[in-house]
Amino acid sequence: MSTILGGQPIVQNCHIVPNLEAACEQFHKIYGMGPFLGGGEAALEGHVYRGQVAEPIRIKGVFGQSGDMNIELVEVLSDGPCAFTDLFPKASDGTLAGKTGGFHHVAVFCDDYEAQRDALVAAGYPVASEFTVNFGAQICYIDTRPLLGHFIELYPEHEIIRQMYADTKIAAEHWDGTGPLIRPW
Repeated sequence: MSTILGGQPIVQNCHIVPNLEAACEQFHKIYGMGPFLGGGEAALEGHVYRGQVAEPIRIKGVFGQSGDMNIELVEVLSDGPCAFTDLFPKASDGTLAGKTGGFHHVAVFCDDYEAQRDALVAAGYPVASEFTVNFGAQICYIDTRPLLGHFIELYPEHEIIRQMYADTKIAAEHWDGTGPLIRPW
């Protein structure tokens, strides 16, 4: 049977969190995860939100590892519309309206990013946010909430993204529980 994403495996689960540092502590306490890589502030430039040019998305995020699954934790810093705030809106004081955040998306690498993105759109699942990361890769979030209850993040095949995943897995495999819980890339 042919599928839109060509049978590509899910490589990541992402959670939106109200406080990145506290969430890393919680994931470590509950699941024993660590270390987390990243933690710095980033701007997702060239942002197009539901077909309209929008302000960059400002976030702090980390990658962690649980077995073979990459876990991303994201704290949204900007107030503008984006795929993150579609699922977890901000309150008038800038905090998450639901206060706790939660599961937001799975991520998948694409053999043909544009074709697979366009096939999902043709199937009725719009691009909520598309942007370019600081090393030039274009990434998007497809709104599959009516089907799955969450978004799908599409990655192109990209050496730097693959290396980020590999670095996170290696760090987790060799971590003895000492040292900083959050480590910069």
